[in-house]
Amino acid sequence: MGTTTIRLTDELKARVAAAAKQEGTSAHNFIVEAIAEKADSAERRAGFYAEADRRWAEFLKTGESIPWEEMRRYLMGRIHGKTTPRPVARKFTK
Repeated sequence: MGTTTIRLTDELKARVAAAAKQEGTSAHNFIVEAIAEKADSAERRAGFYAEADRRWAEFLKTGESIPWEEMRRYLMGRIHGKTTPRPVARKFTK
């Protein structure tokens, strides 16, 4: 395990100490968890962007999509526990 030094303002250090105490943990653990959460968030965001890029490239290649109203009906049905057939992608029309 490596060591990293960070410089915190006195105000931020006090905020971290108070928040850590409220959470029942040490300031060190609070900071480590905060960094891990931020790294997880950045990785998830990068994954979302990669998936969006993949889907956009697929759309450009095939020209197929599902109209929003059809997908909305499907999703709303799922939310309400209905068994509805999944919409089928087809060529995009304006």
